[in-house]
Amino acid sequence: MSSAPSTDDTDVVVLFSEERSEEVVTRSFAQTPDPRLRQILESLVRHLHAFAKDVDLTQTELDAAIGFLTRTGQKCDDVRQEFVLLSDVLGMSMLVDTITNRAAGIATESTVLGPFHMVDSPARELGEDIAGVPGGEQTLVTGRVLSADGSPLPGALVDVWQADEKGFYDVQVPDSVPQGNLRGLFTCDEQGRFWFRTIVPAPYPIPDDGPVGQLLGATNRHPYRPAHIHFIAGAAGHAPLTTHIFVAGSPYLDSDAVFGVKESLIADFAVVDDAGLAAEHAVAVPFRHAHVELRLRST
Repeated sequence: MSSAPSTDDTDVVVLFSEERSEEVVTRSFAQTPDPRLRQILESLVRHLHAFAKDVDLTQTELDAAIGFLTRTGQKCDDVRQEFVLLSDVLGMSMLVDTITNRAAGIATESTVLGPFHMVDSPARELGEDIAGVPGGEQTLVTGRVLSADGSPLPGALVDVWQADEKGFYDVQVPDSVPQGNLRGLFTCDEQGRFWFRTIVPAPYPIPDDGPVGQLLGATNRHPYRPAHIHFIAGAAGHAPLTTHIFVAGSPYLDSDAVFGVKESLIADFAVVDDAGLAAEHAVAVPFRHAHVELRLRST
């Protein structure tokens, strides 16, 4: 059963038309109890209707869009979230992340969570090697978790995960690597320091065998992300930080498929031949070394 037609303040019936479509539809939300939901829905309708009019959207094109969104939902499962990928490649994930963290000040810049933070990282000792299988270029990552004013945060937790030297996460190749490979949850020391051994990650494509990949292909966009390591840092009294460090010189830094690169997050993975440092951290010379400082804003 259709709803009663909208009326204006003089009780004149206002029916749907191309010219007044936004007005009629937004009025249908007038009794929404949640004011924020009402604001979002009314704005969404205004922008959607303006978009359709701007491009003279056809019925065939609307049907194609509905079919695309249907296939996007059908592609989702326990380890694949195609709608997150769609949000990522349209820049929506990064835009909302940037809006959410725009007041971070001198805190470390955030970036998207990514689609592969789907299992709990194993708790590890400081200095442990998170690479559970041979291969890749050995790397030492050192860092500190600090308050925005530079004060160390003892006992801060740092969750780390990354792709391997071929660009795969453990959940993508469960038959060849153990769960938890290239993942770790570290507790910082009394000076807010953490360190671990790993390998240099490789660039990799986001999953492109579904509707989002078809969209990228239709627009001549590649699906690749530059090489990076993910971090989530948290400490009492501070807002958690979700970020990456990107490998300096990696391909795709200027064309990340999900727009996640920020200049401040690009880190030098320097080649090091310091025998003393190598012995201290049980790595062979030469090795790669990256250092990161994660500054958290107070809550």
